[in-house]
Amino acid sequence: MPRGQAPTFWHGTQPVPRWARVLVPLYRLLRLIDRARYAIGLRRVQHLPVPVIVIGNLTVGGSGKTPLTLALIEALRAAGWHPGVVSRGYGGTQREPDLVTTADSALHVGDEPMLLQRLGQVPVAVGARRADAARLLLPLGVDVILGDDGLQHCALGRDIEICVIDGVRRFGNGRLLPAGPLREPLARLVSVDFVVCNGGVARPGEVPMSLQPGAPRALVPVTTAQPPAPGAEVHAVAGIGDPTRFFASLRALGYRVREHAFADHRAYTLADFAFDDATLPLLMTEKDAVKCAAFARPHWWALPVRAQLPPQFLAALQTRLNAVASPPLPRAGARR
Repeated sequence: MPRGQAPTFWHGTQPVPRWARVLVPLYRLLRLIDRARYAIGLRRVQHLPVPVIVIGNLTVGGSGKTPLTLALIEALRAAGWHPGVVSRGYGGTQREPDLVTTADSALHVGDEPMLLQRLGQVPVAVGARRADAARLLLPLGVDVILGDDGLQHCALGRDIEICVIDGVRRFGNGRLLPAGPLREPLARLVSVDFVVCNGGVARPGEVPMSLQPGAPRALVPVTTAQPPAPGAEVHAVAGIGDPTRFFASLRALGYRVREHAFADHRAYTLADFAFDDATLPLLMTEKDAVKCAAFARPHWWALPVRAQLPPQFLAALQTRLNAVASPPLPRAGARR
């Protein structure tokens, strides 16, 4: 198991080690203390003058938040909104509130903010104090803010909450950290506005989402190499919450895969890619690609994915968003 990946007992049938069971009450207590500080006024929830949509999950690791955020950026823009994104910038060194620019690196601002800024083409702010970071978006004309991975971050007030779950792994053994993958009890699902199920089979009340792969994109801007066709043998690199999902998607496309799993948010170096038979094409996720562009080789490719969502969900989100906007903001086609 790569360093930083989930313990096997979280998603398997193995018994939970005693040390993990013993630490659960401590984790639960720390969560209660954090929320109590806001309840009694020791800390203040900071609300912004524009609607905030928080996208997060209940479990540790990837569940599809970034593809969903990109899909929502596209849908909101099409509806006439001017979205922006705020993120903690996990994996980056930036702690003070700052705006992500095209000159930034993933080591500085984090891989997911870099990906959202480049693919979403929207303003993105990062910082440990997310409310302060989000305020940097307001002078840029942003009228709705998407909070990336902020479900458990109480300081930033929110108008809409979306919880994304992995439809295959779901909630693992259903236990709280560190005995299981849960950051919060499953009862938390009752209080969110939408539950989006990425892959697998959506259960009643959940919004089904699937990831549609696109054509491989060369990491080197100018290359004479041809993208690997289905049936080709490839090195597959994934430093995400669940690398097996990426490998499975490549096999479903027909590739013969040599798996190379890394820890989530891996800070890659060229030495990480010293594989046997390095002449084989290499496929990686878009999230990995933003960290490898500086030393990429002509036969390295990123596989883009696009989230597919029911139109009914996007319409329901739009209705909810219009309801919380105060005053309601004129949308596309309206005179401002």
